[in-house]
Amino acid sequence: MFTQIKTSKENKEVVSLLTRKLGLGAENVIARIAFTYSLSQDKKLDLNEIKDAGGKEYSKSVLFGEYDDIYLGLLCVHYSLYKTDKDIGRYIKMHVDHGLQLLNEEVNERSNIDGFDFLSELIQSNLSVINYGKKNN
Repeated sequence: MFTQIKTSKENKEVVSLLTRKLGLGAENVIARIAFTYSLSQDKKLDLNEIKDAGGKEYSKSVLFGEYDDIYLGLLCVHYSLYKTDKDIGRYIKMHVDHGLQLLNEEVNERSNIDGFDFLSELIQSNLSVINYGKKNN
């Protein structure tokens, strides 16, 4: 069962950078956003492509707080897994790493954007996908 994960070595600096740039709270908040952003891309990640574990360590309670059942549920639905699957932690790690990379790319494309505006744009873009079936850029 999942008790903790470690990001890749590369993402140790990325999570710190995003935390400073976006100003949305502690590093675990950015990691939560990264996890859900990665899942929102509707991409199934391959466990054979898991990155190193030389980065930031998060316990289950620090990463997901009191909402761990919701976050785990999102992952389980995405992969059709049961919550006690032995690979849950690996999938979580992969989606945190993947999400951090995606967020870093998005933030680097915008020079002077604060965290609230950034999240608002992402939410609006994804609502457009739900309502209209395509991205509104």
